[in-house]
Amino acid sequence: MIALIDYGAGNLTSVKKALTALGVDFRVPRDPAGCGRAAGLIVPGVGHFSATTALDAPWREAIGDAVRGGTPLLGICVGMQWLFEGSEEAPDVPGLGLLSGRCRLLRGDSARGVKVPHVGWNALEPPNAAAEAAALQVPAPERFRGRLLSGLAPAAHVYFTHSFAAPVTAACVASTTHAEPFAAAVERDRVFGVQFHPEKSGEAGLTILRNFLEACG
Repeated sequence: MIALIDYGAGNLTSVKKALTALGVDFRVPRDPAGCGRAAGLIVPGVGHFSATTALDAPWREAIGDAVRGGTPLLGICVGMQWLFEGSEEAPDVPGLGLLSGRCRLLRGDSARGVKVPHVGWNALEPPNAAAEAAALQVPAPERFRGRLLSGLAPAAHVYFTHSFAAPVTAACVASTTHAEPFAAAVERDRVFGVQFHPEKSGEAGLTILRNFLEACG
């Protein structure tokens, strides 16, 4: 059973539809105790980072204990940002802190018509591959590392809608660019996150969800 964590602002409906299409048994736990009984945890998200304050100390402790006990965790959009130490969108609100770094506002580029918020389809690339390929005029690497993006071809397109993003760190397994590079997908041990919405990203998104479910056993 997958526990779908509801903090009052997450995009649960579309994630539920995707999990149903994949034939997955899921529940929305009413209290933190439900995290300990799940094979995997998903934290969806849309909206302002401050909404994550609904995941108070008991929820944070239960989710952290589950991950430390070997339960895979997937954060989506703001749910991924919450995996980090925090975000400048709500500087006084701490993230879960399972990944180092803080999220910040995308700069955009008005001269090139690159607007914020970033809404639309972008290609996934191995971290920094696009910049390296442009500079060296060589093809980007052919495969992503890690489990979450297994079987996904670089340049697969996924759907984004956000204004804030995580930095490209050692945990980043895919980046993309919107005036500047940012982390599109992260993975460290059993902690996974995607800035985009896999449930709205067609077959590529379903592949990513399947990979997470395989990690859940």
